[in-house]
Amino acid sequence: MPDDRLSHVDEHGAARMVDVAGKPVTHRRAVASAFVRMRSETLAMIVEGRAPKGDVIAVARVAGIMAAKRTSDLIPLCHPLPLTHATVDLEPAADGMRITAVAETDGTTGVEMEALTAAGVAALTLYDMCKAVDRGMVVTDVMLLSKEGGRSGTWTRKEDPQ
Repeated sequence: MPDDRLSHVDEHGAARMVDVAGKPVTHRRAVASAFVRMRSETLAMIVEGRAPKGDVIAVARVAGIMAAKRTSDLIPLCHPLPLTHATVDLEPAADGMRITAVAETDGTTGVEMEALTAAGVAALTLYDMCKAVDRGMVVTDVMLLSKEGGRSGTWTRKEDPQ
């Protein structure tokens, strides 16, 4: 039975960082995704390597991995985590680019925020690198797809909203 209390709020309603000192170390893994909807011409430009700012996919991938490593600097109550693995993959789709990020650690707290941050920052980087040719792009559907490890075990999104 899950605990429905908010773990980042104390008994007086004040924000706090959760104490994870007493939790067991387990392998944690999270997968998140994002989507960048764009014009077909923009997608072709990216896939064909014709973007004015360079290799969009490579830069977005590195930006996402860097973001996963710096999540605790961006999200105030996140613990700094020693990631054991982080990947960001970008895959062309009919109407844009699908981004999938994976974060892993052996620790006392999960890596959902690291995976979500990686996917979101990769999407924003793609937007930044292509905005001169397509300001109408839309970053959408940033979501957790699955998580493993810890007390709550495995969770997988039941349906893909895209």
